[in-house]
Formats: sequence, structure tokens, C-alpha cells
Amino acid sequence: MVRLKSTNAEIVEEIRVRGTVQGVGFRPTVYRLAKDCRLRGEVGNDGEGVWIYVAGKQDAIDTFVERLRVECPPLAKIEAIIRHPYEGDRIFTDFTIAESSSTSIRTEIAADAATCPACRAEIFDPFSRWYRYPFTNCTHCGPRLSIIKRLPYDRGNTSMAEFKMCPDCIRNYEDPSDRRFHAQPTACPVCGPKAWLERSDGKPITAHVFSMLDDVDAVCTLIQQGQIVAIKGLGGFHLACDATNEAVVQKLRYSKRRPDKPLALMARNINIIEKYCLVSAAERELLESPAAPIVLLQKRERDNQSDESKIQNPIAPSVAPGQNYLGFMLPYTPLHHLALKRLEIPIVLTSGNLSDEPQCIDNEDARKKLAGIADYFLFHNRDIVNRVDDSVVCIIGINSHDARNRFQILRRARGYAPAPINLPEGFKDIPPVLAMGSQLKNTFCLLRDGQAILSQHIGDLENVAASEAYKKTLDLYLSLLEHQPTAIAIDLHPEYLSTKLGKELAAANSLKLSGIQHHHAHVAACMAENNLPINAPPVLGIALDGLGYGEDGTLWGGEFLLADYRGYKRLGTFKPVAMLGGEQAIYQPWRNTYAHLKAAFGAELPPENLELLTFLKQKPLILLDQMIEKGINSPLASSGGRLFDAVAAAIGICRESCSYEGQGAIALEAIAESYILTHSEEIEGYPFTIANLEDGGQSPLPYLEPRPMWQALLEDLKQGTPQEVMAAKFHRGLANAIASMVDRIRYGEEKIDRVALTGGVFQNRLLLVEVGDRLQAMGIQVLTHGKVPPNDGGLSLGQVAIAAARSL
Repeated sequence: MVRLKSTNAEIVEEIRVRGTVQGVGFRPTVYRLAKDCRLRGEVGNDGEGVWIYVAGKQDAIDTFVERLRVECPPLAKIEAIIRHPYEGDRIFTDFTIAESSSTSIRTEIAADAATCPACRAEIFDPFSRWYRYPFTNCTHCGPRLSIIKRLPYDRGNTSMAEFKMCPDCIRNYEDPSDRRFHAQPTACPVCGPKAWLERSDGKPITAHVFSMLDDVDAVCTLIQQGQIVAIKGLGGFHLACDATNEAVVQKLRYSKRRPDKPLALMARNINIIEKYCLVSAAERELLESPAAPIVLLQKRERDNQSDESKIQNPIAPSVAPGQNYLGFMLPYTPLHHLALKRLEIPIVLTSGNLSDEPQCIDNEDARKKLAGIADYFLFHNRDIVNRVDDSVVCIIGINSHDARNRFQILRRARGYAPAPINLPEGFKDIPPVLAMGSQLKNTFCLLRDGQAILSQHIGDLENVAASEAYKKTLDLYLSLLEHQPTAIAIDLHPEYLSTKLGKELAAANSLKLSGIQHHHAHVAACMAENNLPINAPPVLGIALDGLGYGEDGTLWGGEFLLADYRGYKRLGTFKPVAMLGGEQAIYQPWRNTYAHLKAAFGAELPPENLELLTFLKQKPLILLDQMIEKGINSPLASSGGRLFDAVAAAIGICRESCSYEGQGAIALEAIAESYILTHSEEIEGYPFTIANLEDGGQSPLPYLEPRPMWQALLEDLKQGTPQEVMAAKFHRGLANAIASMVDRIRYGEEKIDRVALTGGVFQNRLLLVEVGDRLQAMGIQVLTHGKVPPNDGGLSLGQVAIAAARSL
């Protein structure tokens, strides 16, 4: 490295800046500030971040460093500024930006960022060089993670390397006063990527049919005509159509093989979104942020819309059937802004894939896989190096008075990943660890220098395409960050692909392998993101989800764990009930209902003459009873998720079948939430009791016994009680039961003053608030998720934290 020579009684400093400081306009900012402070020296990128050498008066250097903290670029995040005096042998007469150097990788990869206001203005300005250019960007916005191949973040290390800058772009790039000074993806219509339209049947396009400005503008006309368009975006392909056209939305669902799961929406601006949803200040800020995620927004009630214009073009019912919320995002690339410019309606913008497969990122792959779904393709020739899905977030407890009125992330991807999560005290000097994550909603996590680098959402590893995408993304991260783990953390479930791959990596590289219990990892993730130090005393973790592999070989999913980072003690659970048919029980919820009734009432179903019981008696109950008795494909599971499925099916929601895990539970929450909002004081929850589960002669394990709940629910069915009332009574009763279990545990041998709420069931905002309110009223501190999802998307963070703590 170049060192400066101290001259004329001036001091010389070497300054190291670590954090998200590459690809965000950091060097240009350093240059501008150094010139303002009349300093001489040099700034450059390397594998550890940004290095700066400055020569000048002490007060000028101090001012420079302070201004650097305050005036850092909008996408930058400074983790540390380290200053050292030194002697050098070179004298500078000016301040310059040096070429990047290749050293050991310690810097961070910046997340992709939504189009900034300045670039947005340029693409709609007829006098701008970037007028209607769909790949306009600057140092404050544009692609980052999605195009990077290696560090440091320079154009030659991205998929922009093949686009040689024209003389005008070179002038912008080299002008310190320009917004595009050292903006690596900068381009213009002369020298940059191009977008074009194709028909999916391969026939030529007749341009005059669209009366279009260009191929991107034609997308608007196609959507208005009821066509489905596959659009190559920032991190993958999307399928777009008119969100107010029920017939075309149904066609999209059928072709994509996604019958029920909610579809994401995009609208041109906030005003259009507000016609359909309530938007708080916090939600507006999220929508307009550089991350530009999908935000779950409460639907407007049609009856409350006084302005007649607001009820025109309603959202198609099949966009989000049975939901109280719609997932909206704003345009986050120039291409989206241009395509939606003339649209006064929202569009569906869902991932471009077949159900359960990864999103397409390659043009030829999209032609093969999406031709049966899309009528047209909008392609471009900038390669997507890293697949990056849209992030999904929500605000919990908007009208609540407590600290849980906060941001919750449900899918962490574009705009957030791979920004590191600073781990709390004690994790700084632990050698590198790799955590492989779960089978569903997979992410993996790398630990280094006290930071957890969580991958973007990978998805469910249930088919060959998904598993290959997982391996490719993992290899890329290990290469990008030159990560050489000393230990690998895996889930205990032996059949998870992530577990198998972790074992292979550990064996091939002679690395320590750490098996982490699923729900312990959920609790540790919540502890880590709430900044509990490595030696913090145990918390009571309430981990509710579909299922996870227990250390006793059974399936867990409703657990009360006294846990720290190194270990845990199981202090309570939900009642273990058979999962009839194993995985079939997830997609045929009536199986859970029957198993719960069988567990509650024994050999015979209750004698009541109920439609539910008539339905169940049409099923092969003798065979199912034999399966339970002999333990054939009917593992016991203390699953919170399956309890929700059983109740939903019992009252007539998703009884026969569902198309995705938790569909019944989500619908149950939706109708309960609507009722509780208007009848909160009237609702008395269904009763649960606490019983003891004898555990091989050891101390009896308390569990929540739902038999009284089932008795009361069957009585309500007999009385013809409305579904929404029963759903509300179940939520309230379960919240009461969870609080009662906590009360029992904390006044036993263990003293509890802090509880972590985690697991996919706590995506249920109604249950989260109801449980949190009760625990806070008991004087207990409640920890919830905000930086990583409560579902399995956050599991790898907990795995990393546990493996790191155990290494000590």
C-alpha cells in the first residue's frame, strides 16, 4: 500500500473504513470531503473495505472523519473507522482515487437498491441522455448483489463488464462532481444493456399494433389487453398481468400451478395503492425505501370508501383469496417505472417460475419454462449472476402502544440481503462458521469477525432445481467472501438436503460438524438479533412452527425451551398428536382434525350429530386407527402449525385439502382478526388445561391439553356458531394457554423474566400481539423478530450463533 510522508509539520494518517462501503458511492464521497477539507492523499477499495491516506492539519483530518460519518452515501453503512498515524515515503500534491487492489476479502456486499429520485426524474425527462432508458442507475441506486461475480465491487467483476462505456459515460464516471462518479453499472442507451419484446410462440411482433413508444412501453398495452408478460427484472423473471382482471389472474394461477397462495402486486405510485389498502406512515416509508420490499397492507373495506373512484377496478378476488392483507410494492427499477407509467391499475407481479421451482434468471431457461404461462417476454441482455427474490415485510401492531409496533420481515432477500447482522458481545473473535439452514424457506449463514452474513431467501429445497440453486448460491458466497469455515452447523433432521450437504462438506474438508436442534436454533436467532451477549443468562423460548426434528427422535413444533446459546432444557410442549400419513397431513388437514379428536376422546368419536363428524366417518377411519395403534406412517408431533390446521378444518376451512403449508391457519387468522377488531371485549377464549407428559421415568413434562378446547368447539358447531367467532375464541384461548404455561414454568424451579417468541406460527400477527400483551402484563420482557424472519428463513442465524458459542 502507498504511504504518505509527513511534511511541513502536518500529520499523516492511515484510515480504514469497514462496512457496506463498496458499490455505494463511498470513494467519491471521500474524494469530495477530502477536497472540501483541503487534504491530500488517496482512497481505494480492497478486500477489507476502503482505505484512505490523508495528509493535512489535525483539525482538518478530524473534521473530515466526522463529516464522513455524517455525510456517508445513502446506501452505505459504516461499521468502523480505524485511524492510525504512520510514516511514509511518498508525497502527494492532490487527492486521488486509486485502482482497487485484491487482498483478503473482509468487506460487505451491498444489496440491490431501488431507483433513486434523481435517476427516476432522468428517465422521464425528454431532454436527458437517459430518457426512457430502462437500465439507468448511479452510485445511489441500481444493481449490486444481483450482478456481482467477485470482490472488490468493480465493473470488471460484474455482469456489466461486457458493456464498454461510451465517451459520455466515461466522462460521467471520471468526474468527481458527477452523481455517476465511479458508479460501476453506469450505462446509457448508446453503450449499455438493451431490452426487447418477444412473443412466446416465436412469431414476429407487429409494432404498430401496440401504438408504443418502445418495447418496454408495449408491456403496458399488453397488460391492458389481458396478456401475461414475463419480465426479466433485477434478480429474476416475474410474471405480470392486470390485477383487476379475474379471468387473467385465474389463467395465470392455473398455468403457474399456484391455485391459492397470495400473489404479489405492484402499482405505479402510492396513490394507486391507497385506493385499495390502508397505508400508515411506517408502511409508506418501507414502500419508498431503497429496499422497496413487498409490504403486507390491510385491505380497505369497500363499505368505507366514500370516493366513487376508489371502488372502480377492484382487485380480482383470486389475487389473495381469504386474506385481509395485500402484498404491494412500488416500481424499483427504471424498467418497472417505464412499463407502469401509463397504468392506473395495479398489476400482479409474481415470481417467474412453476410452483416450487426457483425463479428463472436466464433468458433461454425462461423461454423453455415460462412459454406455457406467458404470452410475451420482455428480455434484456444484462446477465443476472445471483437470483434475488423480492423481500416481504409487514408492520406489527400499528395501533399498539408498545414496542411491538415494529417492522417484521417474512422473506429476507432483495434490498436487505446480504447486509450483515452484527452479532452481540462475545462473538467477535470466533473462527468462521457456516450454517446450512433448513429444508423450507432456506437461507444459509456465514459467520466471520462477529458478523452474520445471511444469504438471500433460497426457498424450499424439495426438488432438483431448488437444490442446485442452493448449491450454486452457496458456492458463490464462499468464493465471493473467501470464506473458509472451521465448523459447519446443520439441522438434526437427517433427510434435509441442507443437512446432507453440510455433512458432505464437513467430511470432505475435515471440519467440525455441529448438529443443532431446530427449535433451539429458532430461539437463538431471536436472541442474537435482540443483541443478547454470548454469555447471557437463559431465556424462555416459545418456538411454534410446523415441525422440527427433536433430540428424542420425535417431531416437535410447539416448544417451551429454557435456552442460552450453548444449550437448552425442554420445559413444556404442546400435546403430541399423530400426523396421519406423515406429510399428507400437511395437505389434507382433516387428517389433523381426526387425529386431534382421537387423541382427545379416545376410541370413539363424540356422539353429536355434526356435519364435521359425518364428513370424517366417510374416511377410512378403521385403517387410520390401525396406523395410529401400530405407529405406521403416523409420527407423533407436538406441532403448533398442525393444531391450527386441525381447528381450521374442524370449522370448515380448507378441510379436504390445501395447496400450501399453513393455508388453513392463515385463513383462520384472517377471519379471527376481523372479528376481534370489532368484538374484542366479548370474546372468551376456548379453555385449555395443562397436564403432565410422563417421559420415560424422568421428570414429567407439562403440556397443553386441548381436550377442553375441542369439547367447547364441538358444542359451538352444534349451536351453529359463526366461523369467525370460533376462530377468534381459538386464538384467544391459545394465547391464554401459552401465558398460563409460562406462568407455571416461571414459578417452578426456573425464574423467567425474558421470553422469546419465534417460529413460523408467530407470523400470525394476531397470536403474536395477544401472547405478547399477556406476557408483558405479567412483567416479562418479550423478544420478537425484526431483522430475520421468525420462520425457517431465520434459522441459519440461530445455527451460526449456537455453533459459535459451543466452539468456546
